[in-house]
Amino acid sequence: MKLPKQYLLSDLLSHNVRKNMTLSYGSGETVWMHPPVHRILGWSSRPSNLNLKRNVWKLNQIRQIVDNEIFVKGEPAISDVNTLNRFPNLLFANLINKHGFKIGSIADFIFDFKTGNILNYLISRSNPRIPGSSRWKLNIENITDQQPGLVFCDHNSLDDFVLVKSSIRNEFLKKGKNLFNKFDDIKNIATNKLEDWLEEDDVYDKQSFSEENQLSNKNNPFNSDAINSNYSNNRENDPWI
Repeated sequence: MKLPKQYLLSDLLSHNVRKNMTLSYGSGETVWMHPPVHRILGWSSRPSNLNLKRNVWKLNQIRQIVDNEIFVKGEPAISDVNTLNRFPNLLFANLINKHGFKIGSIADFIFDFKTGNILNYLISRSNPRIPGSSRWKLNIENITDQQPGLVFCDHNSLDDFVLVKSSIRNEFLKKGKNLFNKFDDIKNIATNKLEDWLEEDDVYDKQSFSEENQLSNKNNPFNSDAINSNYSNNRENDPWI
C-alpha cells in the first residue's frame, strides 16, 4: 500500500502500532523531532497505561497504514518517559508575536512522509488538546526564532494567518446566522405578499362600494325631481300656508 505524501502528526499519534495482526505495540504518544531544521525523525508508542516503557520508531520503519493501524518493520528502540521528555519538541509550544505576546500554541504539524520535513505548523488559539478547536497555518518562513517551549513569529495576531480549520463553535454560529438570514428573507417575502394582498383587497372594496352606489341611485324611484315636485304640490294644497 502506497504511503501518503503529506500527513498530520495528530493522525500519526492516534494510530495503533502493530508488527502484525497479533503483536501490538500500543498507540502513539509523542513525536521525536529535530526542531532546528523543522524535521520529524519518528514517534513513540505506549504499550499500556501502566507500563513506563516506551517504544520509539523511525518514520522509515512504517510499512503501511490501514484504517487506524500502522504496521511497522523491524524492532523499536526502548526508552522511558523521562528520557523522551528531555528531547527538544515544539509540540504545544507557545507562539509569540512580534511584540512579545502569546497569541496561540502549536497544536499539530503537517509533514512530508518521505523526508520527515515539517511543511507547516498548525496553531490553536486556546488549549490545543481541546478537540474541535480552530487551526491556523504557520509557515516555516514566518518563524523568526525558537526556544524550548517558545516559537517566535513576525506576525501580530492570528488574524494574519490563514484559517485552515474552523472550530465547531464557529461552524455552529455560522450555520445559525445563515438560518436566521434565511428566516428573515422568508419573513420579508411573506410581509411583502401580505401588503400586496391587502392593497389589492382595498382597491377591490372601493370599486365594489362605488358600483353599489351607482346601482342604488339608478334603481331608486324617488329621484330628486320627484321629491321637489311633491314638495311644491304640498305647499299649494296646504291651507295653513
